[in-house]
Amino acid sequence: MNTLLNAEQTAQALPYPLLASEIASLLQDPTVQVPPRIVQALHGGGSLFVMPAADARVAITKLISFIPGNAARGLPTIQGDIVVFDVATGQRIALIDGPTVTARRTAAVSLLAAQKLALRTDGPMLIVGAGVQGKSHLEAFHEGLGVREFWVASRQAASADALVQYAQTLGLKAQRVDDANAALAHCPLVASTTPAQQVVLNSMPRSDAFVAAVGAFKPRMVEWSAEVCQHLARTGTLVVDTRDADHEAGDLLQAGIDVSTLPTLADVVMQTETWQRANRPSPGPVFFKSCGWGGWDLAAARCLAG
Repeated sequence: MNTLLNAEQTAQALPYPLLASEIASLLQDPTVQVPPRIVQALHGGGSLFVMPAADARVAITKLISFIPGNAARGLPTIQGDIVVFDVATGQRIALIDGPTVTARRTAAVSLLAAQKLALRTDGPMLIVGAGVQGKSHLEAFHEGLGVREFWVASRQAASADALVQYAQTLGLKAQRVDDANAALAHCPLVASTTPAQQVVLNSMPRSDAFVAAVGAFKPRMVEWSAEVCQHLARTGTLVVDTRDADHEAGDLLQAGIDVSTLPTLADVVMQTETWQRANRPSPGPVFFKSCGWGGWDLAAARCLAG
């Protein structure tokens, strides 16, 4: 097999519930190896990411460019591919669309975290940031948790309206909200998927809220105010996707929080002692900080490899 999948074919091969399940399996697989990703700064403010990963059967390398200025050019901010190899023979078995995998596996990670941690899954769900990740989180939480009502906030009203209209084509109830901070009081599910160039959320989530904070995946990026993060650290439960967040979780690092002490999604899935210590009897809001990891892309490759 030597499969070349375009964006649409890649999406069709990676339904969110299947991908979330595979991510949970990967977190319990001792053969998985994911070295630190290489981030090469590019002239003009962009970055090139090189992300290898492997298990006993499949190896991948993901090559992705992230160019924030492309939004103004009408071009995708994330571009690239993932090459999938057979470990036994070294043969290339697939080349899949990198941005599509990035969008879907990121939302699937948030979905898995919500499946494990959310106190309420009935919605409405607030999505802050109406770009690619906003859309993928809407799809994932609808398909994986059955959420049927979404509130969408974006600094660009046209983008929010477009995502609302897309949700309505799926038969969902959706509306644009112009004040994301005010909307937090009404939404037990929240996904922040902004470009994370500045604080956009400075109000507290509900006491029963689950928040997937996705936008800030580098230490200088931020979506949530330091005051909110510090309050959540005192009254709620903070969970990070992987230990890479120790040096990448911009929101939490800028709030002065010792990220290295926080449980990871793997701790939650495997019910480790680290998670048991963090799991309060009556938890407040759950704040899941997602920064990205090559293992999530490996999970997508495992779905394709069967």
